[in-house]
Amino acid sequence: MRDEEETDADGGTTGHVRTKPGHKLKRLAPEEVIRRAGRQLHHLLGHELESVSALRRLDRGWEVDVEVVELERIPDTMSVLATYHVELDPRGTLVGYTRTRRYARGQIDTR
Repeated sequence: MRDEEETDADGGTTGHVRTKPGHKLKRLAPEEVIRRAGRQLHHLLGHELESVSALRRLDRGWEVDVEVVELERIPDTMSVLATYHVELDPRGTLVGYTRTRRYARGQIDTR
């Protein structure tokens, strides 16, 4: 049987994934979501996770904003970092990502 996301009485998703009849996949802990997002993004981009700036649980899965070092420079304050918005399904599988910002490490955000 293929994994299917469960729906509630109103037709919305419950956030649980049915793996076999009568069995549910437990919700992932936030720490595990962050690990999975970092590992999968590293596999695709080749950049290590530097930090996490946002984490949101949604009905359709998770959204995580992470910072990665894209280009190391000397001095370190001139290294180029990027923020990526990562989307994961309820099982923690990456379904999409977007680079939302690129900046020098020493740059202060004025927003």
